[in-house]
Amino acid sequence: MKAPLRVFCLCFFLVIDLAGGEMYTSLQNVKQAIHVERKLIDYLRTYIDNEMERLEDIKRFYAKVSDLHAVLYKGPAAAAANPLVAFTLVKRLHSEWLNVVYSNEAQENTQTLRSKYEEEEAGLPKVEDLRGAARGLMRLQDVYSLQVSSLVKGRFQRVSNGGVIDVCSPAVSVSLSGDDCFLVGKVAYEQEDFYHSVQWLEESVRLFRGVGRQWIPENEGTLEDALDHLAFSHFKTGNVSYALSLSHELLHHDPMNGRVLQNVEKYEKLLGSAAPSRARSLKRPGSSYLRTRDTYERLCLTQGSQPTHFENPRLFCDHFTNNSPALLLQPVRREVLSLQPHVVLYHDFITGAEAEDIKKLAQPGLKRSVVAAGEKQETADYRISKSAWLKGSEGSIIERLDGRISALTGLNVKHPYGEFLQVVNYGIGGHYEPHFDHATSPSSPVFKLKTGNRVATFMIYLSPVEAGGSTAFIHANFSVPVVENAAIFWWNLHRNGQGDEDTLHAGCPVLIGDKWVANKWIHEYGQEFQRCCSLNPEE
Repeated sequence: MKAPLRVFCLCFFLVIDLAGGEMYTSLQNVKQAIHVERKLIDYLRTYIDNEMERLEDIKRFYAKVSDLHAVLYKGPAAAAANPLVAFTLVKRLHSEWLNVVYSNEAQENTQTLRSKYEEEEAGLPKVEDLRGAARGLMRLQDVYSLQVSSLVKGRFQRVSNGGVIDVCSPAVSVSLSGDDCFLVGKVAYEQEDFYHSVQWLEESVRLFRGVGRQWIPENEGTLEDALDHLAFSHFKTGNVSYALSLSHELLHHDPMNGRVLQNVEKYEKLLGSAAPSRARSLKRPGSSYLRTRDTYERLCLTQGSQPTHFENPRLFCDHFTNNSPALLLQPVRREVLSLQPHVVLYHDFITGAEAEDIKKLAQPGLKRSVVAAGEKQETADYRISKSAWLKGSEGSIIERLDGRISALTGLNVKHPYGEFLQVVNYGIGGHYEPHFDHATSPSSPVFKLKTGNRVATFMIYLSPVEAGGSTAFIHANFSVPVVENAAIFWWNLHRNGQGDEDTLHAGCPVLIGDKWVANKWIHEYGQEFQRCCSLNPEE
């Protein structure tokens, strides 16, 4: 089998609409897809009922003709001698069988179902959604060290100290079929990612073997397809002997497959000419673009290694007012998480009702999140989410939040000194790999507001998650789990205006749950009297 031929950034406050599939980039869209499938189920139920009525008619016709042959046509000569019998036979063979075999009703039932399906087609996932969802599963597998064999059973487990432990136990789960695993493996295969294709196709072959060669109409793949892709994947990873074994199994099912016969001949020659060697163990490919991958994934998996409060007395919790009259009667519970960079968590910053209101406001405007590439914006696999921008009007919930943020931080958050509130919903395995919020290039779109760089970030957690989704600070070596209704604040710039490299951070992939956040980015200008420059130019 021949392999198919294939010929750090900032988030910004503009998004673009794509013609391709985007359902996988937001859990909100997945929820909408559930509603679409419910309608399809109703259409299918109607089709089945109509077909059952038609089949009852066919059964009746079958019974009538069978009875005639069992009773009336025992002696063909006698039956044919009766002109009435002969007439009904001729009529039946000329028109009745024709009407049954080429039933207009059958075509009408099928056409009705297809028409209803086509009405919902705009709300159905595209091929890019399927591929994106598959890549999301592989991302979760990697970041959280999940066993594919456990995922197939609906369990989220990993190996630790020689034993298997639960990473999390979802409230709702489902097992995967051989065809499900085949499609994930095929996505990896088409990207020449044989590390992942081997693992997923192994499970596909195992499951297909378990059900035999039974054909299931909704499946795209078969045991032969899975064996074909798996054999070549093993060949590409250096396991030629196993590739040969799988090819022989495939030939058992399809003995005249010329391409596989050629592969067998090729594998036998390779094994005959080479010295015996052990099969290579699967090794995940390195990353050329994400140099901090190991630290990032460790922080996502362990939720960080920052010293706890009793180990570092300079880290503390208190009730905070910031000397603001608005907070004197109801101070905020503050938790200082880090001193360098300065990162603070404000508990219960927002109420559950306020969070729901913000999500509802954002839902109509959600579009695929983009990143800045020079002076342009584009989508990227390292940021999987959808976002919307909300402007505040007088007396609105957005204006109230701005006032609360200003009271806590002492900063001027009014536009253009503060950007509009960005609301983000993460998708399947949704994440945002390590990045800076502040601009690192003079050409960055961040400067289009003409209010300087992003001096600070204020991020609100609008929803809980069951597992994953932490905010990891890479160089500072700690991560913050999602805390429902809390907000996290940090300074992006030193007082001298230089970017703080310790603020390199990431949104870890959401393992289970529907993660929503709201970001408020605050710029340098407008803060001259709120955050003065230091006398020390190095500070």
